Amino acid sequence: MSQKKISRRFFLIGTAATVAGCATGVSARRAARRLNSPNEKLNIAGIGVGGRGAYDIGKVSSENIVALCDVDERQAAATFKQYPKAKRYRDFRRMLEKQKDIDAVVVATPDHVHAPASMMAIRMGKHVYCEKPLTHSVDEARMLAKAARRHKVATQMGNQGHSIEGIRRCCEMIWSGAIGPVREAHAWTHSPIWPQGIRRPTETPPVPDSLDWDLWLGPAPYRPYHPAYLPLKWRGWWDFGNGALGDMGCHILDPACWALKLGAPASVEAVSQEGCNEETGPKKEVVRWEFPRRGNMCPVTVYWYDGGNKYPRPKGVPEDEELGDPGGEQGAIFIGDKGAMTVGHHGENPRLLPKEKMRDYTMPPKTLPRVRDQNHWMNWIRACKGGPPACSNFDYAGQLAEMVLLGAIAARVPGKLKWNSKEMKFTNSDKANQYVRREYRKGWIL
Repeated sequence: MSQKKISRRFFLIGTAATVAGCATGVSARRAARRLNSPNEKLNIAGIGVGGRGAYDIGKVSSENIVALCDVDERQAAATFKQYPKAKRYRDFRRMLEKQKDIDAVVVATPDHVHAPASMMAIRMGKHVYCEKPLTHSVDEARMLAKAARRHKVATQMGNQGHSIEGIRRCCEMIWSGAIGPVREAHAWTHSPIWPQGIRRPTETPPVPDSLDWDLWLGPAPYRPYHPAYLPLKWRGWWDFGNGALGDMGCHILDPACWALKLGAPASVEAVSQEGCNEETGPKKEVVRWEFPRRGNMCPVTVYWYDGGNKYPRPKGVPEDEELGDPGGEQGAIFIGDKGAMTVGHHGENPRLLPKEKMRDYTMPPKTLPRVRDQNHWMNWIRACKGGPPACSNFDYAGQLAEMVLLGAIAARVPGKLKWNSKEMKFTNSDKANQYVRREYRKGWIL
């Protein structure tokens, strides 16, 4: 089947599903998906099944793995071997159009393909688990969340820390007033662990036989193949990823997003960055978001540090006291009027600072629902089968992803950028607005 024919069918399926949902008030999913009881196994397909995708598929392998799609046969070889009964594909569009027994998909492609793959599945009434960050651009995040609501499918973003006990204790501590009103939050990572601040290579080596380079590029602008882009290294290139912030932000900023009920920022700014150019993200950066009052929560400023940039140590905390994760390479700090606290990069191990304050501290009551076994993937599976919505469904995940993606835009455009979330645009920068949405290569649509 030609790419042109696939693309046209993709467009017609998406349009028909949208029109049907609007015209009848009944989701088009009913024609595409079986109803599942809690005891019935889902038929799951993987889109991008090498690397992280292999891990994700393993986490849902209690269900029926019926289809696997990857553009690189060598990268996906181990996963293909592990599930020999699953049908194999290179093009997710062909897979979704051809194989009618699929109930749900796991999307673990590079970021620039997240939205097209997830949206096609949603419009066909299939449940979606999509790796973080949810999308490659801000408007894609908004559109996916809206589509998931319209088609009533179960969704989950792959920020697995959102299912653990620690992030819930973090929220409950802050909401109980453990450190008073929070004025600042700081989050950091040692990444990037791939090259950034570099230029596009000029060499044009041959494409490996195992790789369909055109399909790997998907909606991104065409460029010749080079091993500088994959595997993993694509995260540093703007056409495919959003740098260290795009990679780790949906993990490390998650505790602040939830505990501080952040919503949309009023502004975002790269306080500093080093090496950013039109091709790749910076070698290091500090990003600042400003959030207005939210209900009874005071205005708060949130900071992000990567590439070795140092975050501030709260007053009164000894230099040898570990912050964030063991080793201190990643984590977050909350600074309130009555004290400070820190968490690991998934929100784990929340504790007051300095650590002596934890000795006499009584943890607040548990008010948030817990995820059974702290299993993020099974939390989604249960939602697919009629259970409560998954904890990081696209309504929540979309807001978190938007915050992260706005920060990535700030790295590319100097100065404080004022954000109007309702109109989904910056009010003081036409240059920044060009990154809110992206153009798709011919033959690809959302």
